Amino acid sequence: MRFILFILVFALAVYANAQKSQIKWYTWEQAMVKNKKKPKMIFVDVYTNWCGWCKVMDSKTFSDSAVAAYMNKHFYCVKFNAEQQDELTFNKTSYKYKETSKVHEFAIWLLNSSMMYPSFSILNKKTEKVTVIKGYYEVKPFLEKLQQIVDGNSKK
Repeated sequence: MRFILFILVFALAVYANAQKSQIKWYTWEQAMVKNKKKPKMIFVDVYTNWCGWCKVMDSKTFSDSAVAAYMNKHFYCVKFNAEQQDELTFNKTSYKYKETSKVHEFAIWLLNSSMMYPSFSILNKKTEKVTVIKGYYEVKPFLEKLQQIVDGNSKK
């Protein structure tokens, strides 16, 4: 009987964990299409594969259900690898990977040439840059920062 109870409790815990809210990540192109249909702010996570703090941000902050729910409500969220080599066109400008600096020109534009990871670029509904957030944040301060940005942007 105890074994069955243990299995039942374990199954419920796994199910509850699977039901946690997750951030819906889009490609840049997907976010632009969605933004044309229903404008929202754009949140761009600029990361690299080798960035340890980027991985911590993913596993701790972005995995939090309150963070995910808030971000999904207020933003189209995009993950952008600063070292990706695919060309990207935005506002009739073509951005490419720069072999000399090993970074994508779009990441340079998003972060105002201040390359630090993790960093997050926030764009308004018109896809104009609002601000850049730099560094790792834990859940509560990150939510507070996002709320300040959203509240400040909605007043404009």
